[in-house]
Amino acid sequence: MTQAVVILGFPGVQGLDIVGPHDVFTGAALLTEGGYRVSVVSLDGQPISTPTSLAFVAQAMPDPHDIDTLVLPGGAGVDAARQDPDTIAWITTAAASSRRVVTVCTGAFLAASAGLLDGCRVTTHWAFADQLAREFPTITVDPEPIFVRSSNALWTAAGVTAGIDLSLALVEEDYGTEVAQAVARWLVLYLRRPGGQLQFAAPLWAPRAGRQAIRDVQEAIEAEPGAAHSISELAQRAAMSPRHFTRVFTEQLGEAPSAYVEQVRTEAARRQLEETDDTVVTIAERCGFGTSETMRRTFIRRVGIPPDQYRRSFS
Repeated sequence: MTQAVVILGFPGVQGLDIVGPHDVFTGAALLTEGGYRVSVVSLDGQPISTPTSLAFVAQAMPDPHDIDTLVLPGGAGVDAARQDPDTIAWITTAAASSRRVVTVCTGAFLAASAGLLDGCRVTTHWAFADQLAREFPTITVDPEPIFVRSSNALWTAAGVTAGIDLSLALVEEDYGTEVAQAVARWLVLYLRRPGGQLQFAAPLWAPRAGRQAIRDVQEAIEAEPGAAHSISELAQRAAMSPRHFTRVFTEQLGEAPSAYVEQVRTEAARRQLEETDDTVVTIAERCGFGTSETMRRTFIRRVGIPPDQYRRSFS
């Protein structure tokens, strides 16, 4: 049975949010004798523009009751699209009868505006995760996964190329690993990408504390990530008791001093893995992890992959 996959476009859409899923599903259609019928649609069938001057020919929005998989991409134009009542009304109606709804990147904002993500754990592009959480407090936003399956009917993907990862997962669910793997090989991709999306995120620029004493501590940690930075030493630098210092630091920056030290050390190690040929052991000692095993565990927890794999990907 042919399944209708409908990808909704709008002015200012991210081009790869459309092309990625489109190529995965059309590739799978060739291997399944027409298992998918893929269409790109827009309001009134108007051509779809992108910020990079690429344009897409689109069909008019179909009957919302004839859709199996609805794909909602993101992009710079998503804010205008989610303010359009006709677009949101069509999404709401289509989602009610579709087997599943898929968001890519900031397409999560479209689904959230239609009330489709309430009470769900979802993901979006790491750079917009905080905004999504602020605007829609009933949603649990996880910025780390490449994609999240909230239910049988709802899937959300991280930024841009993550729509390809999610589409491959959907093909695998529909037609099995062999078909999905064949599509991935043709596109020269992993069937399952290792790690999460924070390995691709730009290094965090920590906010500055409002109190000068805490800012001084921040600067001391950032200047020498490999120093001991015990709570007692940091508290002494801030002229506070350890207990009071920990409370004030956490209030000012939203995380405990030990977590902040670990974050700074991780970012320092990331840069050295990218920019130097020093061994992981040397970098671990220099950045204050003590041992390469401690650094490895920290990287897996914070970045999603171990240091040696990070270096192979980003050096």
